[in-house]
Amino acid sequence: MVSPKSFHDLAELLNDRYRRYAQPFFIEGDPISIPHRFTCKPDVEISALLTSTFAWGSRKSIVNSATRLMEIMDWKPYEFTLNFSKREENRLKGFVHRTFSSANAVEFCYVLKDIYTNHGGLENVFAQGFRKSNSVEGAIAAYRNFFVQHEVSPGTLRHVPNISRGAAAKRINMFLRWMVRPQKEGVDFGLWHHIPTSKLLIPLDLHTGRVARRLGLLSRKQDDFRAVLELTESLTAFDASDPVKYDYALFGMGIHEHIK
Repeated sequence: MVSPKSFHDLAELLNDRYRRYAQPFFIEGDPISIPHRFTCKPDVEISALLTSTFAWGSRKSIVNSATRLMEIMDWKPYEFTLNFSKREENRLKGFVHRTFSSANAVEFCYVLKDIYTNHGGLENVFAQGFRKSNSVEGAIAAYRNFFVQHEVSPGTLRHVPNISRGAAAKRINMFLRWMVRPQKEGVDFGLWHHIPTSKLLIPLDLHTGRVARRLGLLSRKQDDFRAVLELTESLTAFDASDPVKYDYALFGMGIHEHIK
């Protein structure tokens, strides 16, 4: 890769790589392939939320673990969580993905059952938090608050980002990208319409951070929430209405072009 020497060069590079990697082939082998197995909105939402929650490690291992979880749920995640009880708890025994255990999955299912039974579903929870603050930060905080109110175990709460303590919240920002960004590239779902794409935050991970620093888009060394805000702000210069679309460009260059 030739290092860009001007804003124009950088814009050209980012837009070229966005067009190259924001394609349906991106789905194959990526965690987003799991919610793409569904058509019913609550099934898409719940499978996406659970998959994104434990999306760390290799993409292959994430997809394998999410597939196992969906198999336990008989590929009916909405019905499974809506009817969640002791019987379903027993079915989850033995499920684990790295530090995400069956006990964590049980508590997630009880919280999701409450959200869909009493609070209008995941979209409504995030939308209400967004409306109160006009920010994705507020939406994420509202989501976390449900787990705090349910008094879940500290082990489960570790899987729910706390941005007030500086968490980069990569996985929940990825989930929001999936739900909010339009279907035009054939990858994201465009199911939610209460949060504008202009307000989304970049899902910052090792690959996006490394490439962003190489391109001069990110100066902060730590991959924390301040870095998320800095990188998202940098990307608004190239598309203020949809800065997070460049997640494809940065991640794609990191994975496929091995930018160091």
